[in-house]
Amino acid sequence: MTLITHKNGDDLWVFGYGSLVWNPGIEVAEIRRATLTGFRRSFCMWSIHHRGCEADPGLVLALEPHEGASCAGLAIRAADPEAALVALRERELISSAYYEQEVTLLCEHGESLRSLAYVIDVAHQQYVPDLTVEEQAGIIARAIGGRGPNHEYLSRTAEGLQARDIPDADLDALVARVQQILATA
Repeated sequence: MTLITHKNGDDLWVFGYGSLVWNPGIEVAEIRRATLTGFRRSFCMWSIHHRGCEADPGLVLALEPHEGASCAGLAIRAADPEAALVALRERELISSAYYEQEVTLLCEHGESLRSLAYVIDVAHQQYVPDLTVEEQAGIIARAIGGRGPNHEYLSRTAEGLQARDIPDADLDALVARVQQILATA
């Protein structure tokens, strides 16, 4: 796999659509709301490290290629591009289910910029497409991994998007269903 080395001048931008929204894990110089076309935010990746384990995997969000789709999120400019790449790769490429891809983001004021994005490898064994909302909710409500409960990842992502005025009705519906399951457990 070839790793991305592209920078806009001296800048490195990364697209945040999930946990990078609320926990970038890098020193941030600037944030802009942005949209990526041709992909959707989807709970389509088994989490066997951070929000689940191999015996009982959780689910995490991934950028899933999807014709006609778009994903609203954040363009995040790293304060220290080299340190950011090291930290992001350690976090995002832990099992090779994601790969790095250069993408073009459309930012909130109409400008476009080149960015790094972590995209699901649809040939990887951790890719799990087309789960129903009920299946997703059941998995997320029970799974726990090295970084905590799977439901925490879901709720913190939804809260992070809401705080940035980035609506995601599907995510909000999933949060509500998981909360219902947890309330009856």
